[in-house]
Amino acid sequence: MNDRSIRVLEFNKVCEMLAEQAVSRAAKKKALELRPINDRNEIRELQGETADAASVIIQKGTIPIGGINEILPYLSLARKGGTLSPGELLQIKQNLYTARTISNHLKTDVNVSGMIAEYASCITVCKHEEEEIDRCILSEDQIADSASTELRSIRRAMIRKNEELRSKMSSIVQSRDNKEILQDSLITMRQGRYVIPVKQEHKAKVPGIVHDQSSTGATLFIEPQAIVNLNNDMRELQIKEQAEIARILEMLSGMISLQAEGIAANQEILIKLDFAFAKAKLALSMKAIEPELNDEGYIVIKEGRHPLIDRKKVVPMNVSLGKDYDTLVITGPNTGGKTVTLKTVGLMVLMTQSGLHIPAEIGTKMTVFDEVFADIGDEQSIEQSLSTFSSHMKNIVNIVSNAGLDCLVLLDELGAGTDPTEGAALAISVLDYLLGRGAKTIATTHYTELKKYALATANVENGGMEFNVDTLSPTYRLIIGTVGKSNAFEISKKLGLPAELISEAKKLLEQDDIEFEDLISQIAEDKKRAEEEKDEAIRVNIELKKMQEDIEKQRERFEAKKEKIMNRAKEEARDMIREMKEFSDIVFKELRELEKIQDPKARNRKFEEVRKRVKGKSDEYAETLNKKENTNPIKKNELKPGVHVYLVNIDQEGVILTEPDGKGDLTVQVGLMKVGANAKDLQKLKDAPSEKQLRSRYAAMYKEKTANVSSSCDVRGTNVEEATALVDKYIDDAFMAGLKQVTIVHGKGEGILREKLKPLFRKNKHVAEFRPGMFNEGGAGVTVLTLK
Repeated sequence: MNDRSIRVLEFNKVCEMLAEQAVSRAAKKKALELRPINDRNEIRELQGETADAASVIIQKGTIPIGGINEILPYLSLARKGGTLSPGELLQIKQNLYTARTISNHLKTDVNVSGMIAEYASCITVCKHEEEEIDRCILSEDQIADSASTELRSIRRAMIRKNEELRSKMSSIVQSRDNKEILQDSLITMRQGRYVIPVKQEHKAKVPGIVHDQSSTGATLFIEPQAIVNLNNDMRELQIKEQAEIARILEMLSGMISLQAEGIAANQEILIKLDFAFAKAKLALSMKAIEPELNDEGYIVIKEGRHPLIDRKKVVPMNVSLGKDYDTLVITGPNTGGKTVTLKTVGLMVLMTQSGLHIPAEIGTKMTVFDEVFADIGDEQSIEQSLSTFSSHMKNIVNIVSNAGLDCLVLLDELGAGTDPTEGAALAISVLDYLLGRGAKTIATTHYTELKKYALATANVENGGMEFNVDTLSPTYRLIIGTVGKSNAFEISKKLGLPAELISEAKKLLEQDDIEFEDLISQIAEDKKRAEEEKDEAIRVNIELKKMQEDIEKQRERFEAKKEKIMNRAKEEARDMIREMKEFSDIVFKELRELEKIQDPKARNRKFEEVRKRVKGKSDEYAETLNKKENTNPIKKNELKPGVHVYLVNIDQEGVILTEPDGKGDLTVQVGLMKVGANAKDLQKLKDAPSEKQLRSRYAAMYKEKTANVSSSCDVRGTNVEEATALVDKYIDDAFMAGLKQVTIVHGKGEGILREKLKPLFRKNKHVAEFRPGMFNEGGAGVTVLTLK
């Protein structure tokens, strides 16, 4: 794709918008360097990649790309046996963490397909290596005591030796005998060893090693002989500490070298995922769609919007090319939208062939062009002695030399900048030549000759930009099949030019031109009116069909429901008859048994029992027969907590408390009681609360929840990941509750949890600043946050 077309169509600005959606530096660079391609299969893959990423965002949000560091040089060093620094290892750990979280994100509760699923399956998760680096390294210049048993032992010995040293030095400094010979009662260090400041004239009184002197020479910094051995011991421990740190870093570097190939592959996959989701986020922000690609060489853009114009202001356009005609001549007044239409079509093509979704409606169809040529704007050059016409013609010479089949040509104001008669003739010959070469061309013009050419030539169509003469403003709507007018006379009259001047100007026009313009205007009006009537007829027809379909569906539902009720009634009747027969057999048997009872009282008592059972069964059948049928059950989407309902089976009103389960069972508040019910026995009451009342109720519940947010969050006893999740959620809740200052209680310990939480505080958008706690607030065991 030639660079000039990419520049004049402002595709680079779309790339800048894409780069803003990317997170990593590498993905941003890839976005800025994005260029259209013409391989159909690859374009389909890239379009599918964007669609797959957008699907993930819609389902679960974008992937958690916390940061992708450039670590390939570090991996190369590790593979060669080199030792990585703590900072380099931390960058590798960050990438490992990002890869793991993205892998988890894409493998849980998300329907991932296509290229995104393939990327996710290729991610190498190195949790052990990530945890080891996290356990051993606190920051770029601090190794954790827990990195090894030996390091912990050395540092404890250093603490004890340091206390011994300071105790000895304190006794020397605080001695009465030494007050006169010391410059200050201070203990300081020179070259890593403890020294005391001794006055120059008393240096002989302090045996030891001189390490430094003040700028005036009046003070000597002497290491007393009494602590030389202690300083030596401390120095030996420091050397051991550095050696152990070097061993730990070497061990970690070796561990990384074993996984270097997988980690390097992760780097490339993470960048591809970042770029794919940047495309998806751009598409969603534009409300863009994946265009249908065809191999027949035509485009149909439905409700297309220029991606660089505010979505609230841009007027959507409908345009087609390559199916019914290969050349489209667009006419209309200045500032009527002709150039924007050209750029919109050009950008749609470039975006499609770059794997980007386009801001249009479903049903938009695009094809793949081998080349896009554009001559838009004025590029006259004083240095090269090129006028406006010359600069345009130089570009057109290049276009006619290279354009052909499977090429898109966009020409703005073709033939302008010279004598109108010659310009129009040149423009017609250029369009005719490009048509013969099989190129797809869209050209804008004011020339009447080109309008006539489009009317008289096969495979060429007119398109007019609509203009409202009453308001002197363009509507920016492109109407295919009509001819646009410049409307110079109407605009001039509206602006106040004397009528006699306009009449004189009209006399100067050729009579054929006047008749042609009047005829075109009449055709445009007739077509517009016909289109409106057609649209109205289509709308009425659609509504009638919909009404017929609704009536038919209602009839089918009624018949199905009727049949279901009848079948159920028949089944219940059969069950009742069977049960009554069985019961009657039992009663007759017991009555026969009564004849055998000799005692009249016992016989009467037994007879009364049988009579009561018969009466009870009779009442039961009566209740079954009189049971109410729910003829208007509540709809499934209305079964929500808080909805007022009528319980048909118990003739009571109540309020739904719970969502229904798979069987339709739920809980309803009836007066002071909570009763179980089934959805089929419920009807929605007409005086149910409105949606506004429900929202107000939920708002009150939310207000009550946020009012109870504590001013502190205690994460003592949790690990780093658990604490990070708890603190992150707590900050969100505190911010929503309107708290301005909160306290995070993490405990003192070795300070690991405190240090691990600091990056979260820095990056959280709700945190304005943070500081360690004051003595009365908890000291080093807490961190105080100020929220925005």
